Amino acid sequence: MKKLILLIAFCISLNTIAQSPSSRFKDGLKIYLNDDSTRYIQGTGLAQIWFRYNDNNPASAIYGTPNKETFDVGLRRVRYQVMSQINKKVFMYTQFGINSFNSLSARKPGLFLHDVTAEYKIYKNHITLGGGLSGWNGTARYTSSGVGNILGMDLPTIEETTNDVSDQFVRKLGVYAKGQIGGLDYRFSAANPFPIQNSLTTVAALSGTNSAAYSTKAPEMQYQGYVKWQFFDKESNLLPYSAGSYLGKKRVLNIGGGFTYQKNAMWYRNANMDTLSTPLQQFALDVFYDSYLNKEKQNAVTAYASFLNYDFGPNYIRNAGAMNTANGTIGASSFNGAGNNAPLIGTGQVVYAQAAYLFKKDLLGKNGTLQPYASGSYAMYQKLKDPVLIYDIGVNWIIAGQNSKISIDYQSRPIFNMGIDGNIHETKSARRGQIVLQYQVAF
Repeated sequence: MKKLILLIAFCISLNTIAQSPSSRFKDGLKIYLNDDSTRYIQGTGLAQIWFRYNDNNPASAIYGTPNKETFDVGLRRVRYQVMSQINKKVFMYTQFGINSFNSLSARKPGLFLHDVTAEYKIYKNHITLGGGLSGWNGTARYTSSGVGNILGMDLPTIEETTNDVSDQFVRKLGVYAKGQIGGLDYRFSAANPFPIQNSLTTVAALSGTNSAAYSTKAPEMQYQGYVKWQFFDKESNLLPYSAGSYLGKKRVLNIGGGFTYQKNAMWYRNANMDTLSTPLQQFALDVFYDSYLNKEKQNAVTAYASFLNYDFGPNYIRNAGAMNTANGTIGASSFNGAGNNAPLIGTGQVVYAQAAYLFKKDLLGKNGTLQPYASGSYAMYQKLKDPVLIYDIGVNWIIAGQNSKISIDYQSRPIFNMGIDGNIHETKSARRGQIVLQYQVAF
């Protein structure tokens, strides 16, 4: 009886709070906890659904059945966020969901944590300290991408170099400092990388000579940082994830640079078959421009370019493909491997760029507007004798901002094979492509 009375009292108190003017829903799923709206609890959700055709890599197979091409439907991302400004100085953020679920995935995937952080504002917006499972990464702008406002159809995964190898979809457990002082925006973090033994992604083992792989020794601390100078409008640093496009609502010009360092993260065998440890080292410079051309019409241009220098030890290379369309090969396969894999990350230098034009907000009347875009990466990796050029062209149909958006994208990737000279070259006549129709819905 006592428990029943307490339950009734709790329900009455919730109803009272919900009806009071100091706690009301506005700005979406957001409950304000005081009259001046400085304290709140907010929830968001997002789904990105892919409808895809892929021209598979040579000799691709699904459970032993040859598969030259694939038509599939997949959940590229499903995310939910809960965040709370508890008081003027304390902020908590949680994100959970699933990634990359298609017909080849294990069934009944469980929602898992992406982020759980708590932070304390030390002095104004100049310095904030926090910790937890965090995406406050360094190296480049899109090492931490905002998934709800991607410019193209998918993230610039070429800047997510350790994705699901020594991290949990670019997140690690650690501490961070962030802040904005005038036009300067900075972030620095120290984190515990996950051991590669518990990675859900297949990690290449050490083999041969002068060819680096991730070390199976206990990982040492990883240090990251990214600093940018903001010339025009300031971007929010409430969350770690950078926007791909503001859809004509801001005028932003930033120049940034960052780094990642982890001692003894990699190892390799020299000519004498001695196993030597080597650090993981990265640095990058980038520039981001996003601006309306006419503030009322909200037509806009977006451009981003980065130079990335990756050092994973001698001749490191990693093949990867989003929601791979095959899980094996039969016969003479390419260096890429199965499905839509391509040499994505390696020791060497990369130039990545993307650009878009957003038509006026009412181009299609009540049906929104269009945003054509193009992106590409040009990488020179030690292990490969030819450059890796991967490019995308597409268009976003902006129906209701980022809350309802349809994207159609064509991506072209190279196919690499061992040449008669014993080196790995691109097979020029064997490029492959995929076409993806994505529907994004968010609240």
